[in-house]
Amino acid sequence: MSNIEIDAKSGFCFGVVNAIKKAEEELAKGGTLYCLGDIVHNNLEVDRLEKLGLKTINHEEFAKLRDVRVLLRAHGEPPSTYKIAKANNIEIIDASCPVVLRLQKKIHDKYDLEKDNNTQIVIYGKNGHAEVNGLLGQTDSTAIVIEKKEDLDKLDFSKNICLFSQTTKPLDGFQEIIDIIQSRMKGDARFEYFDTICRQVSNRIPNIKEFALKHDIIFFVAGEKSSNGKVLFAECKKYNPNSYFITTPSDINPDVVSKTATIGICGATSTPKWQMEEVEAKIDEIRAVPV
Repeated sequence: MSNIEIDAKSGFCFGVVNAIKKAEEELAKGGTLYCLGDIVHNNLEVDRLEKLGLKTINHEEFAKLRDVRVLLRAHGEPPSTYKIAKANNIEIIDASCPVVLRLQKKIHDKYDLEKDNNTQIVIYGKNGHAEVNGLLGQTDSTAIVIEKKEDLDKLDFSKNICLFSQTTKPLDGFQEIIDIIQSRMKGDARFEYFDTICRQVSNRIPNIKEFALKHDIIFFVAGEKSSNGKVLFAECKKYNPNSYFITTPSDINPDVVSKTATIGICGATSTPKWQMEEVEAKIDEIRAVPV
């Protein structure tokens, strides 16, 4: 009986599954399909789709295209992207995650409602992240991005504050930001917040803790660009010091693969199941070598 387990709750989230499915469907029709940014923060999956004909481009390249098909990934895009597409006769294949689209609408509506009364729209998220760029666009780039509690000094606590969160941020971090803002508000200034964190992502933290504790060794599989991967691996490491971050099976150090230890394989929301299965096969291969 194998003592290797792949975490059943790891792997692509709904938004990524949907984006990849749409890409594969469009590629099957033939012709060129562009993708604005990496479809997922996982080099191996990006490479697989590029071999099928998907061409990854940046925003500068996108603005120069005309009369083509362009896929928008799950992270969502600002209104300016859609305006360029309309002006350049670009057919948009919109794979924006529904959770992200709902958040964009909330922020846009709130901005329209509050823009004349000095309310500060605040986004708890990672500066420069694709999703956050899309959210900023809903406020004509006037929202204030808070990555950590030290950034709260950017805010004027004597004025109204409305707080949102990037969908993939941790719930405990969001709650800490809420508590600090509430404690620093002054006078009659109003503070309201909207919990816009995706539970499919945030619920992986308690799951990853449980998974890490039940195994002797953990191999966490994710792309180097994956923000979600960094957060989840930190949780693994916190509860199981014998946790190793790898991007490919070749990253596995044979010296840490015990023949008797129980080994857990898990990954980020941007990690495909096939990649975790390749890691399992590599561990079996290492164990098969006579000592």
